[in-house]
Amino acid sequence: MKVVFLYIFTLIGVQSFGQKTLNDVLKKHNRSDIPYISVQELAMPKTKAKILDARSFEEYKVSHLKDAVFVDFENFDIEKTTQLISDKNEMIVVYCSIGVRSAKIAQQLKDEGYTNVFNLYGGIFEWKNNNFSVFDLNEKATEKVHVYDKNWSKWLTKGEKVF
Repeated sequence: MKVVFLYIFTLIGVQSFGQKTLNDVLKKHNRSDIPYISVQELAMPKTKAKILDARSFEEYKVSHLKDAVFVDFENFDIEKTTQLISDKNEMIVVYCSIGVRSAKIAQQLKDEGYTNVFNLYGGIFEWKNNNFSVFDLNEKATEKVHVYDKNWSKWLTKGEKVF
């Protein structure tokens, strides 16, 4: 009986606590061919990039990075994006909650021939965790960040969590 209990506990533990760091989660879900950009580097005044928000509209309207363009992960339209960004050498930074959905959008952009595409490491959560401003649909600064779901919410440590 003790062996069965230990086995079940181990399985639950591995599933629940397997990813101890954000880096572990990103390594598990993302390929390595899209480079990351840190929130600190993106926040630097010298960094000029087109910023794409790959989350749902529900998430985007709660808060987003300043001047971010909503591209909708579930209904991403590469043709619409190529019309928006015609220069395939322009710097593009894609973000989502932590960097999983954005990696998939960034990969589509790279496959389309864009040469300067980055995934924001840690996404909007890491942005907010580093005390950078986020903005609501009216472009007013807010403390609110949509956390996607309860499992992902643990990665947001600052700001007000919205579900």
